[in-house]
Amino acid sequence: MEIQDIIRPENKVYCAPELLDQVHMHYCPGCSHGVIHKLLAEVIAEMGLTEKTVGVSPVGCAVFAYNYIDVDWVEAAHGRAPAVATAISRLWPEDVVFTYQGDGDMSAIGTAESIHAANRGENIVMVFVNNAIYGMTGGQMAPTTLVGQKTATTPYGRRVDLNGHPLEITNLMAILDGTCYVTRQSVHTPGNVRKTKAALKKAFQNALDKKGTSVVEVVSTCNSGWKMSPEKANEWMAQNMFEKYPLGDLKDVK
Repeated sequence: MEIQDIIRPENKVYCAPELLDQVHMHYCPGCSHGVIHKLLAEVIAEMGLTEKTVGVSPVGCAVFAYNYIDVDWVEAAHGRAPAVATAISRLWPEDVVFTYQGDGDMSAIGTAESIHAANRGENIVMVFVNNAIYGMTGGQMAPTTLVGQKTATTPYGRRVDLNGHPLEITNLMAILDGTCYVTRQSVHTPGNVRKTKAALKKAFQNALDKKGTSVVEVVSTCNSGWKMSPEKANEWMAQNMFEKYPLGDLKDVK
């Protein structure tokens, strides 16, 4: 086969998602956000929801998510994405509304908004990126930081007596009556990427079916905040984070 045949559109084995804008991302090399963005773009396009999807991005590493995925977006104040998504979903109930939140957003400043939106069973999807650190503001301790983990504000490691326990907010979401689907996934291997895509597709389908709130946590890396190479960050995550945040479905209401 000649090279001109290989690059023909009908012969392409893989190409960038049509909804992923061809611009330079601001994320650090090796960051999990880029992979998650790709999966969201693929799921939205494959489900035919391009003109029916609204994303809500609050403050955090993903604050510029609207630059990368070509659907309608609303910028929310830090922690308020579920409140904004609630309003949009109620005003336009035929649209699929999702939030894209980090651990500082969902499990710190936005805990109340996240929990109460889920408890009400708002018909939205919450995508929760958990990298156990404040990545955007300099690598401080987050509510999800592991015990013993070193950060800019816990240089000797997180201590339970001083800093409390890591907050497993996804587990809290799973016990609420308003949630229909709560899952914890990752994107550090090809197999896990496929599982995360399937989880996102299920969550978006739940929104179409008006089942209530779906929460998709993606346990992620922050190699710059953790001061590791992308490869070492993936290894550290698998060896340390999955024990506290085990992967799999926590709740799936059929």
